Amino acid sequence: MLKNYFTIAWRNLLKSKIYSAINIIGLATGMAVAILIALWIWDELSYNNYHKNHETIAQVMTTQTFNGETGTGPAVAEPLGEELRSKYGSDFKAVSMSSWNFGHILGVGEKKISAAGMWVEPVFPTMFSLNMLKGNISGLADPSSILLSNSLANSLFGTVDPINKTVRLDNKYDFKVAGVYEDFPHNTSLNDTKVLLSWDKYLTTETWLKEAKTQWGNHSWQCFVQVNDRNHMAKINEKIKKASMIHLKAAEDGVEELVLQPMDNWRLHNEFKNGKLAGGRIQFVWLFGIIGVFVLLLACINFMNLSTARSEKRAKEVGIRKTVGSLRPQLIKQFLTESIVVAFLALIIALVLVLALIPFFNGLSDKAIHLPGANIYFWLFILAFTLFTGIVSGSYPAFYLSGFEPIKVLKGTFRVGRFASLPRKVLVVVQFSISIALIIGTIIVYRQIQYAKDRPVGYDREGLISIMMNTPDLYGHYDAIRNDLLASGEVENMAESSSPSTGIWSNNIGFSWPGKDPNTLPLFGTMAMTYDFGKTIHWQIKEGRDFSRSFLTDSTAMIMNESAVKLMGLKNVVGMIIKWDTTPHKVVGVIKDMVMESPYEPIKPTFFFLNPGWANVVTIRLKPSASMQKGLAKVESIFKKYNPAAPFEYKFTDEEYARKFEDEKRIGNLSTFFAILAVFISCLGLFGLASFVAEQRTKEIGVRKVLGASVFNLWKMLSKDFVNLVIISCAIAIPLSWYFLHQWLLKYSYRTDISWWIFIVAGMGAMVITLMTVSYQAIRAALMNPVSSLRTE
Repeated sequence: MLKNYFTIAWRNLLKSKIYSAINIIGLATGMAVAILIALWIWDELSYNNYHKNHETIAQVMTTQTFNGETGTGPAVAEPLGEELRSKYGSDFKAVSMSSWNFGHILGVGEKKISAAGMWVEPVFPTMFSLNMLKGNISGLADPSSILLSNSLANSLFGTVDPINKTVRLDNKYDFKVAGVYEDFPHNTSLNDTKVLLSWDKYLTTETWLKEAKTQWGNHSWQCFVQVNDRNHMAKINEKIKKASMIHLKAAEDGVEELVLQPMDNWRLHNEFKNGKLAGGRIQFVWLFGIIGVFVLLLACINFMNLSTARSEKRAKEVGIRKTVGSLRPQLIKQFLTESIVVAFLALIIALVLVLALIPFFNGLSDKAIHLPGANIYFWLFILAFTLFTGIVSGSYPAFYLSGFEPIKVLKGTFRVGRFASLPRKVLVVVQFSISIALIIGTIIVYRQIQYAKDRPVGYDREGLISIMMNTPDLYGHYDAIRNDLLASGEVENMAESSSPSTGIWSNNIGFSWPGKDPNTLPLFGTMAMTYDFGKTIHWQIKEGRDFSRSFLTDSTAMIMNESAVKLMGLKNVVGMIIKWDTTPHKVVGVIKDMVMESPYEPIKPTFFFLNPGWANVVTIRLKPSASMQKGLAKVESIFKKYNPAAPFEYKFTDEEYARKFEDEKRIGNLSTFFAILAVFISCLGLFGLASFVAEQRTKEIGVRKVLGASVFNLWKMLSKDFVNLVIISCAIAIPLSWYFLHQWLLKYSYRTDISWWIFIVAGMGAMVITLMTVSYQAIRAALMNPVSSLRTE
C-alpha cells in the first residue's frame, strides 16, 4: 500500500511539471531559510556551552545608584575577590579576579605579534575548563608563567614545542610558557582571548594596583565565580549583594549592590534596567525564530493554494477511487504522501542552498556556523522538520480534496462553488501581510541606523587614526614623537589621551561646585589628555577657549561638554572653580557635545582635563592633502623609531565609529535577506496561482475577446482580484508593523520617527511586485487566439 502511495505521488508530480517545480522550489527556499535560522538560533542558545561548568559560572556585576539613576555593569573593586573567598567561601567552588581583555605585544626573538589577553588568578583556567593541548592547566600558579592559545603558539613558535620557552610581553616582562590551550570557539565570550597571564604578577606591575587592594571605590576589574550548586544561585546572590556596600559610604560613594550574572545569561539576557534584568539579545532570537516560522509558512501556503486551486483536475480521480472502495482516510494518506514526497525533494535542494549560502550568511550575521553533518541529532531534527513541513503543507489539501462527493463528480455536476476560493484568498493575504511587514521592518531598521549616523558627532572623524600605547617605549617621548610627526609633512596634529574619541573609559563621582545640592551624587565621564587633543580631533568650542600652553594655570584647568553644564544646572560656567574631591579645577571652556559612546543614547556629562600620566592612546590627524598610504608609511617609520619592539597597529576613527552600528546593521542585513526570500516565495506562489486562474478562465477570455474586449481590459480583469488581496494585506500589515516597530524603537533614547511614507512605499512596492508577477500570465492569456480556446464549443 505504501509503495502504491509513493508511485502515484511520483506520477502526479511528473504529470504537472510546472506546478510541481513551483511547489518544490518554494518549499526548498522556505526550508533553507528555516534551517539557516535554526542554525543561527542554536548558535545563540548554545553560546558559552563550550565551557563544561557554564551552568555554575557567574560574573559578579555591580549595580550603582548615583543621583537617583541606577546602572549595572561588570566593573568591580579589586578587594572583592578576597572578600568573597574569606566570608562566603562555603558558597563558591572557585573565585577569580580578572583584568579586561586588553591587547598585548608578544615577542619571541625578532617575531612580534599582537594578541588580546587577560590577567587572571590560577583557578581561572580550571573554572572555564580550558582544553589543554600541552602543559599544565594550573601553570599560572607560577607568577612568571603564561598560557597561550594554540593559534597564537603556532604563530610564535611554529612547529617547535613552546613549553618552557620564553615569551616577552609588551617589551617589558619575560614569561615562561606553561601551557597551550585549544582556541575558544567563535560562540564563546572569550573567543578573542589568546593569552592568559598571572594575576599575582599583575599586582606587582604598577604601584596603583598594589594600592587598589584596599580601595572599594575603584571599579576597574572583573570578578568571576563558580557556585557549588547552580540551584542556589539566587540565594547566594541575595546573600552577597551588600558585600561591597559595607565598606562604602553612601553619601560619598553612592549606593551599590552586587548581582550574580550566570554565564548562560551573558549572551542573551545581558541588559539591565534599574538593577534588574530587562532582556537583551534574546529578543533577536524570538524575532528571527518568528521570521523563520513565517517564511516556512509562506512556502507551505503556496503548496496549499496550488493544490486546492487544481482541485477540479483531481476531482474525477477522487470520485473513481471512492466508487471502487477507497475510504477517506486512505485518500488523506495518499495526498499527505504526495506532500511529504515534495517536502523531501525540496529538502535536497534546501540543503544544497544552505551549503551555498552559509559563507554569505556567516558574513551577514558575524557567525562561524557550519552544517553539523556528523551529528545524528541534526539529521533526526531534519527528518522531523521535513515530515512536519510535508504534513503542514499537505494537510489542508488532503482534507479538502478527500471530501469530494463521488456522485456529483462523476455525473459532471460537481462545481467548486463561489466560496471555494475564499481559503486561498485568505492564505494569499496572510502571505503578503507577512512580506509587507518584513519590508516595513527592514526600512525602519535602516532608517534608525541612518538617523543615528546623521547625528552631529561634535568633532571631525575624517583623517583620524588612533594607536594604543601598549609598550613602555612610547611613554615619555610625547614631544619628540609629535615633533617628528609634524616635521614629516604628512601629519596635521597629534595628541595623547586616556581614551580614544570613540569611547569614555573612566567615570567618577566626587565633584562639587557652587550651588550643588549636597544630597546629589552625579556620575561624570572623565578623560585626561595632552594640550593638543581638542585641536587634533577638531572639537567645537561653544564657550571660553581650548587648553593652551600659553597659560601655565591650565595644568589644573578643565573643559566641560554641554551635557555636563546642563546636568549641573549652571550658566556662565567659564571661570568657575569645580572641585574634584579636594583638588580645584578652573573651567576654561565648554565644548559642544561629542558622540563618544552609543550614538543611540544621550551624551554622557563629561569633564576633560590635562594629565599626560593617564595616557593610553595616541590620536593622529593626517593632512587632508596627503596620500593616506604615504602618510601611514611615514607615521609607521616614526613609531618604529621609538617603539621598535611592537608591530605598528592603528585604527581609523571613522571605522571605529561605524562599529557602533554593527548590531543594528547586522539585524537590518538579515531582515533584508529574509524579506527578499519571503517576497520571492510569495511571488512564486502568486505566479503559479495566476497561471492556474488564467488557464481556468481561458474560454471566458476567448468569449470576451470575440465580443471586443481589449488586452488592457482583460489584463485588468485578471489582475484586479490579486490587487485587492494586496490592499487587504496592507490594511493588516501596516498597523501591526507600526505597533511592534514602535515598541522596538522605544528602547533607543535617540530614535527616528515612523513616517507615513514608509507604509506607502512598502504598499506600493508590494503592489508593483504583484502586478509584475501576475501580468505575465494575464497578458499571455489575453493575447491568446480565441479560436484556439473556443474551437471545442
